[in-house]
Amino acid sequence: MFLRWVTALYLVYLVVPIALLLVGSFGELWLNTLLPAGATVRWYEAVATDPSFQRAFVSSLAVATLTCAANAVIGLPLAYALFRTDNKRVRALTRVLYQLPVALPALVLAFGFILVFSSDALPWLGSIWLLAAGHVVLTLPYFLQAVIADMRRLGLRTLEDAAESLGGNGWQRFVHIVLPALRHSILAGFIIVAALSIGEFQFSNLIAGFLNRTYPVVLLQAFYGATGFACAATVILLALALLAAIAGGFAAGGATRVQAALA
Repeated sequence: MFLRWVTALYLVYLVVPIALLLVGSFGELWLNTLLPAGATVRWYEAVATDPSFQRAFVSSLAVATLTCAANAVIGLPLAYALFRTDNKRVRALTRVLYQLPVALPALVLAFGFILVFSSDALPWLGSIWLLAAGHVVLTLPYFLQAVIADMRRLGLRTLEDAAESLGGNGWQRFVHIVLPALRHSILAGFIIVAALSIGEFQFSNLIAGFLNRTYPVVLLQAFYGATGFACAATVILLALALLAAIAGGFAAGGATRVQAALA
């Protein structure tokens, strides 16, 4: 019974702020009251037609796309190398290094980028490419964790050994066995990376230039204006996160079916 009450209180703690944001996004006026007065949908229309939010939304999608592409190029070979190595020390050291961004605040990474890339030799501060590079550092641990965990769960080493006994080289095994078996895991990793990238604020707030501000950065500034406008913009971001969670659930279900088929 106690655990049920704790769970119920935790759910209320999560749901109430989201419900208030949803109600506020349809409110005409919300000043010093528990609930807004009036009802309107003009705040969503205002967000959709606002040039700053349009530009920020495009920037967030561009950064998320670049981040997913870089995670695929860097993360897949690294995950495969970590999975195949038999050296426990190398595996432990590499795991510590790629998980370091999880332990360190994003502000630390941002300050480091500011010091390095605001110089005359590397004047890249504010560019979308530098912003995407920082997002890669922040999201790569989550992508690797998702892919490596499924590599072990699917028992790919046994399948690769069987393919090697039939004459398949390393590239053939990677392309024809590893990648097809991990397609759902890779998709789930991309969804996690995209969701983290779109919702990232601390690093982006310090690194992004005026023309490359991401959605959360512009969203913070919206709260200094109309409350209903800010609530509507926040609800849109929450809807994107919900869609990402649903898509991730379907991708995880596909990975589970692949595991069952290989078992």
